[in-house]
Amino acid sequence: MGEMVQNKQMGEMKFPEELPVLPLRDVVVFPMMIAPLFVGRPFSLNAIEEALKEHKLIFLVTQKDKEIEEPTREDLYDVGTVAVILKAMKMGDGRVKILVQGLGRARLKELKFEDNHFKAVVEHLLEGEYVPQTLEEEALVKLVKDQIERVVALGKQIPPDMVAILRSIEDPGRLADLIAGQLDLSTEEAIDILSTVDPIERLKKISEKLEHEIKVLEIQELIRTKARESMEKEQREYFLRQQLRAIRKELGEEEEKSKEIEEYREKIKKAKMPKEVEESVLKELSRLEKMHPESAEAAVLRTWIEWMIELPWNKRTRDKLDIERAKKILDEDHYDLEKLKDRILEYLAVKSLIKKRRKKSREVKQPTICFVGPPGVGKTSLARSIARALGRKFVRISLGGVRDEAEIRGHRRTYVGAMPGKIIQALRKAGTKNPVILLDEIDKMASDFRGDPAAALLEVLDPEQNREFVDNYINHPFDLSEVLFIATANTPHTIPEPLFDRLEVLNIPGYTEQEKLQIALRYIVPKQMKNHALTEKDIEFTESGILHIIRHYTREAGVRNLDRKIAAICRKVALWISEGKEKKYKVTKKLVEKVLGAPKFIPELELGEDEVGVATGLAWTPVGGDVLFIEAVVTKGTGRLILTGRLGDVMKESAQAALGFIKANASKYGVKKDFSKIDIHVHVPAGAIPKDGPSAGITIATAMLSALTGRKVKKEVAMTGEITLGGKVLPVGGLKEKILAALRYGAKTVVLPEKNRAEVMEELPEEAKKKVKLVFVDRIEPVFELALYKKGSRKK
Repeated sequence: MGEMVQNKQMGEMKFPEELPVLPLRDVVVFPMMIAPLFVGRPFSLNAIEEALKEHKLIFLVTQKDKEIEEPTREDLYDVGTVAVILKAMKMGDGRVKILVQGLGRARLKELKFEDNHFKAVVEHLLEGEYVPQTLEEEALVKLVKDQIERVVALGKQIPPDMVAILRSIEDPGRLADLIAGQLDLSTEEAIDILSTVDPIERLKKISEKLEHEIKVLEIQELIRTKARESMEKEQREYFLRQQLRAIRKELGEEEEKSKEIEEYREKIKKAKMPKEVEESVLKELSRLEKMHPESAEAAVLRTWIEWMIELPWNKRTRDKLDIERAKKILDEDHYDLEKLKDRILEYLAVKSLIKKRRKKSREVKQPTICFVGPPGVGKTSLARSIARALGRKFVRISLGGVRDEAEIRGHRRTYVGAMPGKIIQALRKAGTKNPVILLDEIDKMASDFRGDPAAALLEVLDPEQNREFVDNYINHPFDLSEVLFIATANTPHTIPEPLFDRLEVLNIPGYTEQEKLQIALRYIVPKQMKNHALTEKDIEFTESGILHIIRHYTREAGVRNLDRKIAAICRKVALWISEGKEKKYKVTKKLVEKVLGAPKFIPELELGEDEVGVATGLAWTPVGGDVLFIEAVVTKGTGRLILTGRLGDVMKESAQAALGFIKANASKYGVKKDFSKIDIHVHVPAGAIPKDGPSAGITIATAMLSALTGRKVKKEVAMTGEITLGGKVLPVGGLKEKILAALRYGAKTVVLPEKNRAEVMEELPEEAKKKVKLVFVDRIEPVFELALYKKGSRKK
């Protein structure tokens, strides 16, 4: 460097116009720059020898294509550097290593080949002594120096003494040349800077290159920093894990992990899964083994493996096919319900017969039974009894209010808090693959944006499809064909048609008064006495006392409220005994009224007095039968038919049909009113409750005729049936529930469609037939004769 400074003025020297030439490959030497060069081509060696003989000066010019061995004028750039050879040293392989220092620029005018080496006629490009001209030039020099400082700070490898020299130079041309020698420039870029004679322009180009270099270095530094942070984090985690492993090893926890994996592996083999399922679970177990035990994914995987192990892939209970035993159990748990009990015994008989003939009993494709009936009639408890009779596990799934498809099919394992659907959960709870699963309240499912659970149940309940039921969480087929599904519903109308088609519906109607009495004596009273720690020495329920509760404190199709009332009496007796008042209590009418208060319902009085325009109708509801009092009045008007009481379209049309028949037969029944000058208003009380259906047709017609003729209606005559314009009475549904409702309200006669006779006579208990007079009609005329008093009389 000292020599370079001493030769600062050499740029102003007069060089010879003819100099030996050293063609360079992929190297550009700048003025003021010291560079080592390796020379091996013969003509280049001759050129060096020639230069060393005279003034040690040589012209360095770069080849355009480094691959050319013997370049011509066209293969060399126009501008090169005149340099002095500071040192030359022969190497063992015949090459010569020289150290050169650039002195100044020169343009190649002519290239000659003499004495086995190239000679060049050059034009010297002198810059002269630098004298500062403007503030802009001074600012440019300062900017470049600052850029050099920034480049060095960002890690650019420039020798410290070179940085010191650069700080001291004010000449823009020399500063540009020195910096150019330190930058990683391509040959084209270096030649462009070398060819720029104007020092300010040259320094501007250097400034641009430095700016680019700074940006590249900043990005490199950013990448390096991120990589270092990542590496440091990984190294830190690695060391921490190693320490944790060492601590665990000392505590014996490392052994616990491997022990846990081995336990899982053993349990998987014992689970007797299908081959492809077992392979999948073992594969996931291998993944778990490689994971960090505290990671979130490991926890998810561990839960999934536990589910797979605990599912009853091959566990089943043996069916108890003793029909006599099953019949005894069903009779012990439930009174009457003969049709339903027969259906269960038929199922057992089929399985028993198949087993005797050496076929697999699980091949029976059992359709899903659905118990339909009002609340409190024992649908759920009957399903439990079926499971006990079969010797199977029993699991209840409540579907009331379920509106998410994932409740049935489960969630994908990727979701946070994912878990299987209710079906797979029930099987895990049962611990066997052939339990009795009760789908309770199947009519009360709904659907929203999360899917339709009823549609998801189609696969579950179809014997043709459920052999390969896939839960989203388990993600493997599970065989549901051996499960006995039993569904319950209050009304079949809200069950979607495709789902309803897969159900075998068994209706459980409401109970008669005598049936309720027997259920209370056989089941409810012993259960409540046991629940309240009472014995026969403490309390005795009489038939009259229970009948009093049934008639005057409950009005229901089932026995749930009856159960509550009996429980209330047991609680009160338990209180009295604890206070030491008496030792034994007899539940009579008097005691019932003392505990339960005044009677809530008085059937004999509820029908009330006979009135004009008020007829007693019967209706079916999801909670059993009910009585409707249909009212009709005639006022002055313009011939309108006014209907109130939140009536549905079908019921409105029934009223119009009834009026149409009466208008057509007005003279026959002594109706003398001009229909164009009156309005007929029909109202059904309990106006807040929606009502619909055609079964009130004959009741509306009776109320209308009473209002038009002034003849009173017998309240004790309850009726149901659809009416046509011709006066025919058509069949309707829910007759057992309707007749029982009429009995509860104290009706003496029930008018029914003739076409329902066979159904009613088959389903209605004998006790009910004795208590009420059943009249079957196929036209409306006998209804009027039976229900309406003769004009001006309260007698028939």
